[in-house]
Amino acid sequence: MRLDLLAALNEERARRRAAIVVTEIEGGRQRLVREAEIGKDPLGAVLASQLRAGKSGLVEAKGARCFLELHMPPPRLVITGAVHVSQALAPMAKLLGYDVTIVDPRTAFATPERFPDVPLLAEWPDTALPKLALDHWTAFVALTHDPKIDEPALAMALTSRCFYVGALGSKKTHARRVESLKKRGIAEEAIARIHAPIGLAIGAQSPPEIALAILAEITLRLRRGPEARL
Repeated sequence: MRLDLLAALNEERARRRAAIVVTEIEGGRQRLVREAEIGKDPLGAVLASQLRAGKSGLVEAKGARCFLELHMPPPRLVITGAVHVSQALAPMAKLLGYDVTIVDPRTAFATPERFPDVPLLAEWPDTALPKLALDHWTAFVALTHDPKIDEPALAMALTSRCFYVGALGSKKTHARRVESLKKRGIAEEAIARIHAPIGLAIGAQSPPEIALAILAEITLRLRRGPEARL
């Protein structure tokens, strides 16, 4: 790889932005396509599809064969609420390759004994979340059922580029949450991004089943985009 391409690629990595190195099989010409530039590239549709799949590979498009080498930041899962669902969700998400962080100011819940090998921030969301720099490769879930914790966290997540935002609670709970978020100045189109009730409708009952439903919905959004439906 040319040194200029490598330098540009390293910059994208440092900023947690995806990039694709396109190598033309015939001739060996290479170019770097940044995530923000995919739509302008001649192979835009192919690159976008490959990025959603998360796999490098050989493709044939527009009469040429190219190898697409994907460089993606590891996805992150930020959870507010050191609760029973989180105890199941965190290890499941780690198995899928997510960097997991749990935020909960309630130190009786956010303990290393309950969450071994998981970074814990025993702070209020308005203090903890700015440190995490929520981005396009971050999924955010609010699980405390406590408006004092979940609502400010949701407000911050909705004004970020998180690819997924979900919140635990019934339809009635979510209706109250929507009105509260509106009073905080969050636009209706932003509030509509919240997946609530959270998770795919698989009839989940236990904390592990709810965690499974949440991860399934997150995976659907990550791999098939914000408009995907089952």
